[in-house]
Amino acid sequence: MRRAIHRLTGADLKRKVPGNYTDGGGLVLQVRPTSDGDGVSRSWLFRYATPSGERYMGLGSLTTISLSEAREAALQCRKLRFAGVDPIEHRNAERAARVVATAKAVTFDQCAAAYLAAHRNEWRSEKHARQWPITLATISPVIGKLQVSAIDTALVVKALTPVWNRAPVTASRLRGKVEAILDYAAVSGFRPPGDNPARWDGHLEHVFTATPPHKHFAAMPFAQLPDFMVKLRKIGSTVARMVEFTILCAARRGEVLGALWAEIDIVGAVWTVPAEHTKANREHRVPLSPRVLEIIEEQRRDRRSDFIFARIDGRKLSHDAGNALLEGFNLHGFRSSFRDWAGERTAFPREVAEAALAHRVGDAVEQAYRRGDALEKRRRLMDAWADFCAKPVPSGAVVSLKGRGHA
Repeated sequence: MRRAIHRLTGADLKRKVPGNYTDGGGLVLQVRPTSDGDGVSRSWLFRYATPSGERYMGLGSLTTISLSEAREAALQCRKLRFAGVDPIEHRNAERAARVVATAKAVTFDQCAAAYLAAHRNEWRSEKHARQWPITLATISPVIGKLQVSAIDTALVVKALTPVWNRAPVTASRLRGKVEAILDYAAVSGFRPPGDNPARWDGHLEHVFTATPPHKHFAAMPFAQLPDFMVKLRKIGSTVARMVEFTILCAARRGEVLGALWAEIDIVGAVWTVPAEHTKANREHRVPLSPRVLEIIEEQRRDRRSDFIFARIDGRKLSHDAGNALLEGFNLHGFRSSFRDWAGERTAFPREVAEAALAHRVGDAVEQAYRRGDALEKRRRLMDAWADFCAKPVPSGAVVSLKGRGHA
């Protein structure tokens, strides 16, 4: 009696007569003439019945798939049929999944580059944009070439540990960048959704020690400012004028270093800082006091380039320009000096002082209703600030500017 399964023998595999030769269990050896008519080709099929009729699933050529391998493949197909799964549809789904997986096979470095490209316009300066790839390069040897979907907590810790031991503040910022990139990867479908292995709260905080508290910018007490400004005015250099301009405008260093002549309206006495140069990424108008206009005129007489404060070769001043003149204080700290003076020595409303610093005041609803930028109110404030900075206080004198400015 002929067996119901495993019927074919070695001799059957050499058949030259075209036809279908059954091994049983749905496995079929198909013999067909070659296209040139000089021989035959032999390949494996799995035959099975469906409600719409018979279907044949190719399993491969006999030259590639042996008889035992074909029988194993047929067995797997029968198991799928027993589970109610169509083998051809199952194979198509697997192939589609592999295509998707290949499309999602993105390395950490590739995902980081995609994240940088997607968020490039959100950053406030070229320097900030350049810092990202430079910082990420420190961990690229560890995780850069790995599939972003495979990165877990152990790999993040391995990448961050050398940096954390050397510079914990830098490592803390780097960890935040890694967390943002892995979040981006999950949203983009490059890694499964779920907990982020670079998360700090309740996660990496148990691995690394907390970073030192943020060191605030050293601010000169505002009472010392008039005497300091007298000494500063005696220095006849572009750097000294840049420092004076920054203090009198209560501006950020980066905004002043990048200030262009095209941003200055002499007639209206306004400096318009474009959104891309501001920390808040929104345009900020700065009213210019008479002394600031004098500084601008001095710089105009010795104009070197499109930058208001430029080096001899016309390029922008370096970021640390002026540090040697600050008597140990930080240039950014003079914004705090201004804010303390406005709050303690004047009657100007808090929101006017905050607006002068380009700070947002109030919640989203309050901001929506405050459509103007209080330019003229701020002009009176900045004029009073310039007056204060220009007049050294006699020793022992008590000075109050209350009432000098009003909303």
